[in-house]
Amino acid sequence: MFPALETQLNQETHRLPDPYEDFMYRHLQYYGYFKAQRGSLSNSATYQHIQKNNPQYLLNGSLGEKDDLIPDTLQKEKLLYSHMLSSPRLRSRQLLYDELDEVNPRLREPRELFSILSTKRPLQAPRWPTECEVIKENIHHIEWAPPQLEYLYQPTGNEKVPEIVGEKKGTVVYQLDSVPTEGSYFTSSRVGGKRGIIKQLAVTLQGPEDNTLLFESRFESGNLQKAVRVDTYEYELTLRTDLYTNKHTQWFYFRVQNTRKDPTYRFTIVNLLKSKSLYTVGMKPLLYSQLDADTRNIGWRREGNEIKYYKNNTDDGQQPFYCLTWTIQFPYDQDTCFFAHFYPYTYTDLQCYLLSVANNPIQSQFCKLRTLCRSLAGNTVYLLTITNPSQTPQEAAAKKAVVLSARVHPGESNGSWVMKGFLDFILSNSPDARLLRDIFVFKVLPMLNPDGVIVGNYRCSLAGRDLNRHYKTILKESFPCIWYTRNMIKRLLEEREVLLYCDFHGHSRKNNIFLYGCNNNNHKYWLHERVFPLMLSKNAPDKFSFHSCNFKVQKCKEGTGRVVMWRMGILNSYTMESTFGGSTLGSKKGTHFTTEDLKSLGYHVCDTLLDLCDPDQTKFTQCLAELKELLRQKIHKKFNELGRDKDLEGSWSNISLSDIESSTSGSDSSLSDGLPVHLANIADELNQKKKMLQRKKKKSLQTRKQRNEQYQRKNLMRKLKLTEDTAERAGFASTLQKQTNFFKNSENSSSLPVKNENPRLNETNFSRRDKDTRLDSSMVTLILPKNKERIQTNFNRRDKDTPLDPSMTTLILPKNKEKMQKQQPGFTVSCSPKRTINSSQEPAPGVKPNWPRSRYRATKRSCVAVAAYPSLHIYTYP
Repeated sequence: MFPALETQLNQETHRLPDPYEDFMYRHLQYYGYFKAQRGSLSNSATYQHIQKNNPQYLLNGSLGEKDDLIPDTLQKEKLLYSHMLSSPRLRSRQLLYDELDEVNPRLREPRELFSILSTKRPLQAPRWPTECEVIKENIHHIEWAPPQLEYLYQPTGNEKVPEIVGEKKGTVVYQLDSVPTEGSYFTSSRVGGKRGIIKQLAVTLQGPEDNTLLFESRFESGNLQKAVRVDTYEYELTLRTDLYTNKHTQWFYFRVQNTRKDPTYRFTIVNLLKSKSLYTVGMKPLLYSQLDADTRNIGWRREGNEIKYYKNNTDDGQQPFYCLTWTIQFPYDQDTCFFAHFYPYTYTDLQCYLLSVANNPIQSQFCKLRTLCRSLAGNTVYLLTITNPSQTPQEAAAKKAVVLSARVHPGESNGSWVMKGFLDFILSNSPDARLLRDIFVFKVLPMLNPDGVIVGNYRCSLAGRDLNRHYKTILKESFPCIWYTRNMIKRLLEEREVLLYCDFHGHSRKNNIFLYGCNNNNHKYWLHERVFPLMLSKNAPDKFSFHSCNFKVQKCKEGTGRVVMWRMGILNSYTMESTFGGSTLGSKKGTHFTTEDLKSLGYHVCDTLLDLCDPDQTKFTQCLAELKELLRQKIHKKFNELGRDKDLEGSWSNISLSDIESSTSGSDSSLSDGLPVHLANIADELNQKKKMLQRKKKKSLQTRKQRNEQYQRKNLMRKLKLTEDTAERAGFASTLQKQTNFFKNSENSSSLPVKNENPRLNETNFSRRDKDTRLDSSMVTLILPKNKERIQTNFNRRDKDTPLDPSMTTLILPKNKEKMQKQQPGFTVSCSPKRTINSSQEPAPGVKPNWPRSRYRATKRSCVAVAAYPSLHIYTYP
């Protein structure tokens, strides 16, 4: 048909480029990342590696060039599709099908890319977006902890606030070119980033007397957009936003060369976006000297004086910027130094660590490394499965699971250091570590967002969105890391009970380490989500603050990992927040956290897991009783703030824990940006197709018995409605008070469900769970109107697979609780005025809880039946 076209295709077939790059060109073009028409077959199924200097035959999707020889689009699509199917290279691959059983014009990823990490293959080099320039130098830092405590900076009030002058009065000495921002989309990636010669962005020194600093940030996890010299030893710095966005400037990590020892330098970052920061309460930047590392084996350390965080004085009518300024004296002349917001932990650091585990003959027996998926840029998302081999299938099936993850926010490197401490301990030969591997299966995701870590983002992936707001997404191709994580956990829940889910993060506005959890309204498990955090605070009293924890589920956090996993049925589902700053507790008070402090927390997580699952329930009961007392004090304080006098010795059933908790938000980073337009359109199309398929499905024929039961249910409900309407017109009213006092049964409530003291309520509790459930009219003894003054029977709409327990009858209270309390004077909630309240709720400095350390015997492999602890049974909620 077109000999020249066939010749070109044959040449490209024999000259194969990177197979994953070819895959990503066609894959991303199909999903709308290119500017050509989305959905066009020519944009989704053609070769993207036809040379760009020969555009006369094919349409180049990334550049939008048109074919001069084939003006008809339909004819061109047919031609390209025929060549795709006839090509021997493509014919050897298997076409993929989507969830709707429709053929996608794209090919399965080459299998060799999913190889297990081993010594037979080198480490996979990080893949960068093709817009990014990357220097060829390998940046490596030694791991070191300072021997002395590093104290927080004490502001004097006389810190200088430099005026921002910018390029008009200064000289640009470093500036990145062609950085993708909002409005552009990720298209393709390759090892080494942008093709061609790497430009020299730093200024050229005029001679040995030129003391201009040479800046660089084009390395893994680096972030610096521009540097302006405004005085001899003063520089204004601009950070790069997260790629493909116009926000999230927090993480910085860059290199300076040509230093001088004696003068005092001032650096000012001019485009930070958060109004609050730990720099206002004494946090110092991190400095790394290459000469110190080479000669004295000294690594990262806290340095800086005259630290000030303030609002930028330039106002262009847009979002306000904030500045961070500090002064420093370099330790050597002609040194190479690095500055960072926190201790860096790169994708290459993770791969080196995992390679050492894979090469260890002992650790590799109980730690299996697999690839969960590929990121958007093609970097591997690793999954570790850690457990001791079981002797019998029954022993393997009895093990519960623990899921841990980190670095979904790439700029929060503190999560990687906590994860490293956890892995160091769980992979060790410690008796407690062996015991944990005997009774648990650990699923570990050490780096969920490798793309963001590589390019130096603070919060987003290459999709330009916060992954921790999209755990409910259906866009597998756009958010592969969290889509595969969610489905891995969903399959795991079908196999075994998941005792704990925890995602490691970092926090930029609060000191200490704390957890975000969820509230449980089921009194059988009331306050149980708070036991693990309280135990952790007792095991690490100088680092972990229980009173900084929060358990409120906000609407803006519905897409986070902890909330999604909690709604999937994991009772203990948390986000662990580790500060970028330091501690305000115990012996660590007023000092910065080091990497050793964060790694020690990984050990404390393991230690607390053993406490939580101890067959001796003393610790659990003790913590539950303490939680009830703390909650009693918290509610009393809340009512005092509102000017109310309540009696807390009465019923607690109408107090919502969500009303007591404060908000976990406080910055714009907590809010989701939503999906980009092109991804939102794809999501809408998928949802519409699924709805159409569901409508086309024929309803299965019902048996006569099923039809009779359905008729009886409808007839009964019709009678109930008529009777209820009659009762309303007749002015029927009834009130009922629930007399259960939850705190009088504190010793037994941890393992026993709440009993109903009114036997008549058992008769009124029936469930609309399954369509095939027959309703017996004898069960209905009380018909309740819709008026809020009348009490509603609890129609328990739980999961269809949850068995009905008549002893768990509860009462649905009206929404307007204050109005209900005014109408019922006897229904009061208050605290006894004689009870003293401890205002300082933090644990005593350096105090370790004096509770018995009864453990499983590590040598007794048969002690895996944690089911003897009934209060830890996982309950699945709708």
